Amino acid sequence: MGEASARLPLYAQVEDVLAERIASGALPVGTQLPSEDELAREFNVSRTTVRATIQNLIRQGFVEIRRGRGTFVASPKIVQELTELTGFVEDMRSLGRTATARVIGRERVPADSGVAQRLAVGAGATVVRIERVRLSDGLPLSFDETYLPEGIGLRVMNADLASEPIFNLLEERYDTPLVEAEYVLEAATAEARIAAALAIPVGAPVFLIERTSYASGHCPVDYERLHYRGDSIRFRTRLARRRADEKGGRE
Repeated sequence: MGEASARLPLYAQVEDVLAERIASGALPVGTQLPSEDELAREFNVSRTTVRATIQNLIRQGFVEIRRGRGTFVASPKIVQELTELTGFVEDMRSLGRTATARVIGRERVPADSGVAQRLAVGAGATVVRIERVRLSDGLPLSFDETYLPEGIGLRVMNADLASEPIFNLLEERYDTPLVEAEYVLEAATAEARIAAALAIPVGAPVFLIERTSYASGHCPVDYERLHYRGDSIRFRTRLARRRADEKGGRE
């Protein structure tokens, strides 16, 4: 370790070296890190220092712990832009990734109050619920719950949902072009059913996105609860600030 890094705490010095090895490819994605004892001997530090280093690398997304197996170099997080209304397949294609889907269930259910409000139907009205796991390059990335009004939903649920995106079905087959959507993002933890579908521990962090998509006339046609793995994705958007005269005066 160099002279400048020698002025850092020991865990930060070890962290810098390991992070550089990961960034340079000397430790490729999927590589298992040496054990705590091996790292402690290599860097002549205590196991407590090594543990602090590993925890920092986990927080930064460089490595991940796989239960019962050890600590491995993690895949870089997917960065998804929130600048326009797009579906999962479009998002992954723009990132050079292959999107696939696994259908968990499709059924008619009574709308609870939240679903009823988003789809502008009466509470208890019949809607169609479709559950899928969405994968990026084979990695389970999102558990999607999609709710559709019964009329259009009955047609959608009979399609090949493992290969046909719902947005495409609505727009290209059922002549329902989407105009806009409302997004609500929330930090959440994975309950057992979602954790199993995404191959993550129960209680692991997830991004919960509630998305209501509208056709012309502000008619809601698709309400989704999207549970994204918190360890695999980040979202980015760009916001413009209005001038004071546009806001009606300074705050």
